[in-house]
Amino acid sequence: MAHAPEQDPATSDLGEERPKWDNKAQYFLSCIGFAVGLGNIWRFPYLCQTYGGGFVEECQGSSAVSYFWYRQTLNITADINDSGSIQWWLLLCLAASWAVVYMCVIRGIETTGKVIYFTALFPYLVLTIFVIRGLTLPGATKGLIYLFTPNMHILQNPQVWLDAATQIFFSLSLAFGGHIAFASYNSPRNDCQKDAVVIALVNSMTSLYASIAVFSVLGFKATNDYGHCLDRNILSLINEFDFPEQSISRDDYLAVLMHLNATWPKRVAQLPLKFCRLEDFLDKSASGPGLAFILFTEAVLHMPGAPAWAVLFFGMLFTLGLSTMFGSMEAVITPMLDVGVLPRWVPKEALTGLVCLACFLFATCFTLQSGNYWLEIFDNVAASLNLLILAFLEVVGVAYVYGMKRFCDDIAWMTGRRPSPYWRLTWRVVSPLLLLTIFVAYITLLSQKPLSYRAWNPKYELFPTRQEKLYPGWVLAACALLSLLPLLWVPGVALAQLLTRQRRTWRDRDARLDTDTS
Repeated sequence: MAHAPEQDPATSDLGEERPKWDNKAQYFLSCIGFAVGLGNIWRFPYLCQTYGGGFVEECQGSSAVSYFWYRQTLNITADINDSGSIQWWLLLCLAASWAVVYMCVIRGIETTGKVIYFTALFPYLVLTIFVIRGLTLPGATKGLIYLFTPNMHILQNPQVWLDAATQIFFSLSLAFGGHIAFASYNSPRNDCQKDAVVIALVNSMTSLYASIAVFSVLGFKATNDYGHCLDRNILSLINEFDFPEQSISRDDYLAVLMHLNATWPKRVAQLPLKFCRLEDFLDKSASGPGLAFILFTEAVLHMPGAPAWAVLFFGMLFTLGLSTMFGSMEAVITPMLDVGVLPRWVPKEALTGLVCLACFLFATCFTLQSGNYWLEIFDNVAASLNLLILAFLEVVGVAYVYGMKRFCDDIAWMTGRRPSPYWRLTWRVVSPLLLLTIFVAYITLLSQKPLSYRAWNPKYELFPTRQEKLYPGWVLAACALLSLLPLLWVPGVALAQLLTRQRRTWRDRDARLDTDTS
C-alpha cells in the first residue's frame, strides 16, 4: 500500500481520539530532549578524552571527592560477587526520580509536552553558562587544545571507530523507539526528512557544545592539579636544600631541578619527587558517573562560588535524564496503548503507573552496594549489542521486506517529494553494511579481550587506582541474557503474527466450507 489509509488521522484504530502535539516546537523539543541526554555530557567527552583528547586511610589514599562518591554515596563493594545490601538513601532517590517521571508522563504527550519546555531548554542554559564561565578559567585553552587536537596514531585503532559508532546510538537514542513514538503524534503529512536531519544536527552540535564546556573546566582542573604537583616538588627541594621560602617559582622549577640533579644527584634521587606533566592530568579519563561525579565535581570545587555551580550542574543532569526518560516511556507505553494490551476501560494513568513501577523495581539492583558495577554493565555491554542488531533489522525490514518503492511512496505522500538517490543508497546498501561491519567488529573485539571491570578496592596495592578484574562466569551469563532478551521479541512477535494469520486463514476456510455445504 503506497499511501496512508483514508481515515481521520486523528483517530486511532481503537476509534479513540489520538492526542496531538500542541505545536511543532513541542515535538522538536521532545525529540531533542530524548536524543540529547546524559551520553552527550558524560560519554561523548569521555571518548574524546580517551582517544586523544575506613575508612580514614581510604580517604587519605584517594581524593576527598572520590572517597565521598565511592564510600559515602555508593558505599561500593570491592568485588561484583559481593552484592552487598540495598542503600536506603539511593533507593529513596530512585523512588523520587520515578515519581517525578510518572507525574510528567502520566497523560503522555499531553503532560510531557508542557514539561519539555523546561527539561529540554534548561540544559542549554546551563551549558551556555558553563561555556562562558569555563572559557574565563585559567587553563581552559589547554583543555580545548587537547579536545580538538587529534592523535593520528590512536585514530588507527579500530576500537576508536567502534566506540564512535556505538556512541551515535546512545547519543541519538537510535533503535530505542522513542522517536517513532513521538513522530506518531504528528500529522501524517509531515516533513519527516527535515525533522530527522535537524534533530541529528542539533544532537551532534550539542555534543560538541557540551564538550567545550566540559573540557574548558577540565583544562582548568588539570592546570590546577599540575600546579599543585609542581608545588609539592618545589617544597621538597626547598626543605632538602634549605632554600628560602618562595625562592623557586613554577616557571623556574625545571631549570633548578636540572641544576641540582647535576650537582647533587644522590640527594635529588632520594626525594619523593613526582613526575609532573600537564598532559598526564589531561589524560585522566572517566566515563559516566566518574566524569560527572568525580572529575567535574573536583573541578567545580576549585571554582569561586562552588555550591552555585554544583546546583546548576546537577540540576542540568537531572533534567537531561528526565527528558530522555520521556522518550523511553513513550517508546513503551504508546505501542502498548495502540495494540490494546490492557482493556480499553483501564485508564491510561494506570498503564503508565504500572510501567513506571516495573521500571523502578528492575532498577533497584542499582541501589545495591555493587550497583555501580551493574550500571557500567548496562551502559557498556548490555545495550550495545542488541541496539546494533535491532537497528540492522529495522533497516533491512524497511528496505527489503516492506520494500524501498513503497517506503519512498509513503515519504513522497508525507513530504511532497521522493527521497533522493543518496537516501535510497544509504537505506539499501550503506546502513546495512555499516551496521553489519560494526556488529562483526564488536563481536571480534569481545572474543579477543575478556570483559573486565574496574573495582574500587582500598586494599589494592596500587590504590586509589581502581583494580582491573575479570567478570565472573555468572555475570557474563547475565550479560548474554540482557543482550538476547530484547532480541527475542523480534522472532516472538513474528511467530505470533504468523500464527494469527494462519488461524485467520483456517477460520476463513472453515467459513467458506460451511457456506458451500449449506
